[in-house]
Amino acid sequence: MHNKKPPFEITNTILDKIAEIAELVGHVNASLGLSTNPTLRRTNRIRTIYSSLAIEQNTLSLDQVTAVLQGKRVIAPPKDIAEVKNAYEIYEMMESLDPYSVDDLLSAHGVMTRGLVEEAGCFRSRPVGVVDKQGNILHFGTLPDYVPGLVTELLDWVRDNEFHMLIKGCVFHYELELIHPFADGNGRIGRLWHTLLLTQWKPIFAWLPVESIIHDRQDEYYQAINRSNNEAESTAFIEFMLSAIKEALIEAVQTGDLENMSTEEQRRYQIECFLKKNRTITNADVREMLGVSAATANRILAKMVEEGKIKRIRIGKFWGYCPHKQ
Repeated sequence: MHNKKPPFEITNTILDKIAEIAELVGHVNASLGLSTNPTLRRTNRIRTIYSSLAIEQNTLSLDQVTAVLQGKRVIAPPKDIAEVKNAYEIYEMMESLDPYSVDDLLSAHGVMTRGLVEEAGCFRSRPVGVVDKQGNILHFGTLPDYVPGLVTELLDWVRDNEFHMLIKGCVFHYELELIHPFADGNGRIGRLWHTLLLTQWKPIFAWLPVESIIHDRQDEYYQAINRSNNEAESTAFIEFMLSAIKEALIEAVQTGDLENMSTEEQRRYQIECFLKKNRTITNADVREMLGVSAATANRILAKMVEEGKIKRIRIGKFWGYCPHKQ
């Protein structure tokens, strides 16, 4: 079974997503300056770590993760704080990792789970069942004796075949979860390594918080894994992950566009984003979100009403605003 192709199909959806992602990468490179913007890179890296850990039930908020990484004291479970520090350390070491090396994969796991699990930095020695949040067994991981050989074979396949790296990264991510090579930390290492593989294609992926999209769409993430398990091939998971990567790139493009907007345009954009997630907005919402006075909030909202972007409506005893086409 040397270097055998893991089971998946190349669908039109996959091909379309790859084309869209390639186009968006060009746009992000041009507009965002991720390679020259250390503040944005650090912000994105912190979002990545927060999201990847939150998927695994780490309790720290984004603000607390930021505070931990600034060396501030945070009241939280010591395990959760250690997870943040370990994850930051290994993401910062990403450039020095060989994406096709089993030894580097084990070293990364050692850093990620240092002081947290017994078998840090080595493959698990016991059988394991993979359960969902409700405690249902999704599948049984590979028997321990077969784990080293299957992980080596998977990394060799990723290195040697001709498929696009966007596909290979998704396949690796799914197959690693299926093998479940570690006693703990499989999800975190799978997402880290997926990012590492994407950076082999385009270095900006080191700074793109794809994990934050996975966190936002966590139920879909697990559904895609379950569907691929049921179909005994990773096609559904590849399609989901490519849609998450595309969404992360769209968000990055919007961030780049935002930086080029005037203050007034940025404020209006934030109000429009708020109204995509909420039916209405009030003067108080605008004051809190934008950090402006009541008079400034009124002026911005009145201008948007005048232009037909929003309309004024009664909300109980108060006035609020909603999109014009509601």
